[in-house]
Amino acid sequence: MTLTPINVNVDISTYPAEVQPLLYGAELYDSSCSTDARVIFIDKDCGYFLKSAPKGALEREAIMTRYFHAKGLAANVLAYLTTQSYESGGRDWLLTVKVRGDDGVAAKYLEQPERLCDIFAERLAILHSTDYTDCPIMNHTELYIEDVKQRYHTGNYDHERIAKKGYATAEEAFRIVESCGHLLRTDTLLHGDYCLPNIIFDDWRFSGFIDLDLGGVGDRHRDLFAAMTTFRLNFKTDEYNKRFFDAYGRDKIDEDLMRIVAAAEVFG
Repeated sequence: MTLTPINVNVDISTYPAEVQPLLYGAELYDSSCSTDARVIFIDKDCGYFLKSAPKGALEREAIMTRYFHAKGLAANVLAYLTTQSYESGGRDWLLTVKVRGDDGVAAKYLEQPERLCDIFAERLAILHSTDYTDCPIMNHTELYIEDVKQRYHTGNYDHERIAKKGYATAEEAFRIVESCGHLLRTDTLLHGDYCLPNIIFDDWRFSGFIDLDLGGVGDRHRDLFAAMTTFRLNFKTDEYNKRFFDAYGRDKIDEDLMRIVAAAEVFG
């Protein structure tokens, strides 16, 4: 996680009144990792994260973070707010307590890839065995397929991903989703974006998950595919996939369903 100081000329009055007391006298850092949302780390007490995004964009993340926190798997949500703005139409604000530790791409973890791979797989297996009967989002697979179809029809996806995922055209990948997407299950509690930056360890002990905006009850292969992707990005190799699947449990993996998710991820 990269933290960039932003204390110079910060106008605290531009933040929601409910969070302003935390900002006074605190060191502030930008820890954003995408253009879709801004994340500020508030270095005060045990630490806080304040995320902002267009109105409505953080609602699902707030819901699922609260749910995971109730199960001892995520940070405590202190506030979910929406502020109105004539210029932007309003913004969402999500304030959470910092999860103790460092994310899975910290150097001390990446330096021991086999150990990290095993723990990463074991934590996913535990998550996927968690009771989900009270989950507030029970239709992850339906939402997932709807989003893929919307992105395909509007062209709102990274076209460079087509070849990277092994397809000649977007149409080829979409045909698989359209004809086989109904085979994906809705029977497992998912993180939704199970990658190394989204898991926090405290000296190798699991501490919590972050960025749960894609969580819900869906098909386990969505998280499994995300794990393969994070190894390629963070380890620069696919050689740990076999080790990961062995540690997770190969008897739980369906190669046909993995291929359907792979096609869907062309538009992810």
